Amino acid sequence: MKEDILINVTPQETRVVVMAAGIPQEVHIERAHNRGMVGNIYIGKVARVLPGMQSAFIEIGLERAAFLHVADIWEQRKSAAKGTADAKPIEHILAEGQPVLVQVIKDPIGTKGARLSTQISIAGRLVVYLPQDPHIGISQRIEDETERQHLREKLALLLPPDETGGFIIRTVAETATDAEFANDIRYLRKLWHDIRGRAFTEPAPTLLHQDLSLAQRVLRDFINEDTGRIHVDSRENFVKLQEFAREYMPNVFDQLEHYTGSRPLFDVHNVEPEIEKALARRVDLKSGGYIIVDQTEAMTTVDVNTGGFVGVRNFDDTIFKTNLEAARVIARQLRLRNLGGIIIIDFIDMHDAAHRDAVLVELNMALARDHTRVTVNGFSPLGLVEMTRKRTRESLAHVLCEPCPVCEGRGELKTARTVCYEILREILREERQFQFNAKEYRVIASQKVIDMFLEEESSSLAMLGDFIGKPVSLQVESGYHQEEFDIILI
Repeated sequence: MKEDILINVTPQETRVVVMAAGIPQEVHIERAHNRGMVGNIYIGKVARVLPGMQSAFIEIGLERAAFLHVADIWEQRKSAAKGTADAKPIEHILAEGQPVLVQVIKDPIGTKGARLSTQISIAGRLVVYLPQDPHIGISQRIEDETERQHLREKLALLLPPDETGGFIIRTVAETATDAEFANDIRYLRKLWHDIRGRAFTEPAPTLLHQDLSLAQRVLRDFINEDTGRIHVDSRENFVKLQEFAREYMPNVFDQLEHYTGSRPLFDVHNVEPEIEKALARRVDLKSGGYIIVDQTEAMTTVDVNTGGFVGVRNFDDTIFKTNLEAARVIARQLRLRNLGGIIIIDFIDMHDAAHRDAVLVELNMALARDHTRVTVNGFSPLGLVEMTRKRTRESLAHVLCEPCPVCEGRGELKTARTVCYEILREILREERQFQFNAKEYRVIASQKVIDMFLEEESSSLAMLGDFIGKPVSLQVESGYHQEEFDIILI
């Protein structure tokens, strides 16, 4: 299935959407004030070493210190790979104030700082350069063993005699010429030489190398044999991408297309409504069923329901068809929303083992197009599908939204009656403390709460006034939300 790529650029943000069959499959957003940091290389400074956690906090110039675990220190990983017993605890490797060369491997997410590694990798178009590791690896997507061996031998012949680093050959290298290979290697070696030189001269913390912009990374990482046209709605960025493609990816040059229509590019392809739908909990299925997606700090849960789908044969067949459709939609929603971490899918219970196997096959097939690493563990004894999807950046909801200031992310509000009872208890508490000899209590609350006091809970308010022997007056504050109130002692 051909995939078109839409690139919408404004001074504030760049948005990229991968389209297949006229439907958005992925959304990537990069804002000017908060560019993604994965791949950035810093000379950082050790702020704190935590022996109990075998980790350290590293200052790299961000609002929050970044996190480095001992397992992500290259010397330790090399020792573990060799099976040697000379692995050192982190307090014997790092000390506070020490400069250290690090690379971001995971963006800050929520309250967590960026995740770091001291193993440097620099991605090119055809290969990924590993300057500290003399290892040649091949992308797992290249499955033919003969082709893998051919690429390994080809790369070895192109490496200069003084090369001490290693490379990972990317999928797009299958059709690359020797000249393209050599150019990519030369560019990455020169880039590393410059980074290493600055690491010895720049003060910590300093950004030494920033990864490509989102639009350039799309050309580098997303283009494959299924890619169709690449539409760019900014003339300036279209020219920049042409220059980038001409130098590094000439085979992509002809796929670039400058969109000059009067309507916004995303409106033409009906992208904006799909982004809005990707922020909703409920996603309707064409059959009449629906799924509910709930994202929490620890995991994401997906619940499948038949809804209004009644089928045409029998109940088991209805459930099976709903689950098959849901499997395809769930895979797309995970990509579209960029949901990562632990994901639990609660398909409608199926008693037929063949149906369960077919739904699992359908889910794996739909997930096969995902650029992010996915692991599916199958059905658990409780009938839930447990899976993981690598999380390297914020989800779409976390990029575009913030927690509701009223419910603080709970998704629910206390009822007006509940708030009324809280107010009554608070007045009684104040009266019993005897700290202030108030003559009257004035309640300031939202319209709905005041209406509840004037109508259904008027007797409760009167009973409290009689009990404490003081009047209680009411005042509406239109700016207050339903849970907000104040009690004034007069």
